[in-house]
Amino acid sequence: MSKSTSPDTPRPNNGRLRFPKSARLRNSGDFTRVRDQGKASQTRLLRVGILRSDDVFNARIGIITSRRVGGAVIRSKVRRRLREIVRLCRETMSPGASVVIVAKSAAATATFEELKSEWLLLARRLSILPSAE
Repeated sequence: MSKSTSPDTPRPNNGRLRFPKSARLRNSGDFTRVRDQGKASQTRLLRVGILRSDDVFNARIGIITSRRVGGAVIRSKVRRRLREIVRLCRETMSPGASVVIVAKSAAATATFEELKSEWLLLARRLSILPSAE
C-alpha cells in the first residue's frame, strides 16, 4: 500500500534545508575543545559555547540534552526544536565556528518561540549571527 500525498504536502527541497552530518559536531573531542578553549554565554534555557577556527567552511553545531532536561521523549523534542532553530539560520552563521548548545532543564517546558528567542540572543551576543539592526 503506497502513501498518497495531498497537494498541500510540502515537497522536499533537494537537501537545501537539511542538517547534514558535515554541519554537526560528532565526536567528544570536538565538544571538549569547545568547552575548554572557547567562549560561552548562557540564559535561563540554554548555554552556548563557541570556538572559532580558520576553517572557511560552514559552522558545525553540537546539541547536548542531558537527563536533567527530562525523559527520552522530552529530550528528543528539545533536540528537534533546537536543530530546527539552528537550521533556519545556519546560512547566516559565521563560517568556521564550532558551536555547542546545551539545553538546561527549563528548556523542557519552553515553547519553540522561547527557545528561538534565547538562541538568537546568545548567538548575537557571541557573534555567531550578525547583530540585528
